[in-house]
Amino acid sequence: MRFCPLASGSSGNCIYVGSETTHLLIDDGISGKRTEAALSNLDLSGREIKGILITHEHSDHVKGLGVFSRKWGVPIYGTERTLEAISRDTSLGKVDPGLFRVIRPDLAFNIGDFKIKAMHISHDAADPVAYRIYYGKQRVAVCTDLGCYNDYTVECLKEMDGLLIEANHDVRMLQTGSYPYYLKQRILGDRGHLSNENSGKLLSRILADRTKFIFLGHLSHENNLPELAYEAVRAEITMGDNPYRAEDFRIMIAKRDEPSPIVTL
Repeated sequence: MRFCPLASGSSGNCIYVGSETTHLLIDDGISGKRTEAALSNLDLSGREIKGILITHEHSDHVKGLGVFSRKWGVPIYGTERTLEAISRDTSLGKVDPGLFRVIRPDLAFNIGDFKIKAMHISHDAADPVAYRIYYGKQRVAVCTDLGCYNDYTVECLKEMDGLLIEANHDVRMLQTGSYPYYLKQRILGDRGHLSNENSGKLLSRILADRTKFIFLGHLSHENNLPELAYEAVRAEITMGDNPYRAEDFRIMIAKRDEPSPIVTL
């Protein structure tokens, strides 16, 4: 299995997961041109993508979906309410409803070599989900845009080989920054985004001996810095109620404007 964040941040998200014969995207919140350029770095083209798994309908997760799906005829997977919201989004142009594939959280489905399970998350969207992807005994998860987590979240994310987890903001930067009050409250709320510290606390509960890599993703451009996210998460892991220290794991920041390193399991 290969895993590569093609872009991850508050301005656009697109993650690649692939095997020898099956290639998927999770979200497509960057332009079609950027998506294709990033795929070409992996020696792939749009015609080889077998599906796009949509977490939710916000622009930074679907911005390029219309152009890319029209050009390549790629099936679009999402919950029923998410796909309904996408169909109403005029900024995407016409998206062929024949490409829509309705999925249900916690009910497994298959695309090529992969078994996939969506999971509920808490965010201010129609019906947002995160995804767990299984390839034989290998398993990875992509979980961003969650204002809070609970025991269900923890159970869903345990025993992963690799994770991309949101570390959206530094609370102090957000509170003292230029965002209007209502937007600060939205981000800090239970249906907003995870702070660096809460990202580290969640990781402290789900890390396992089998965990081989962690990407911290969806960093806010205005309210976070890569070094702040990295150090805050590492501190929470090391100080947390778990048998691990941060240096036991390969922790990376997913890049905002270019592909991150490819990880092969």
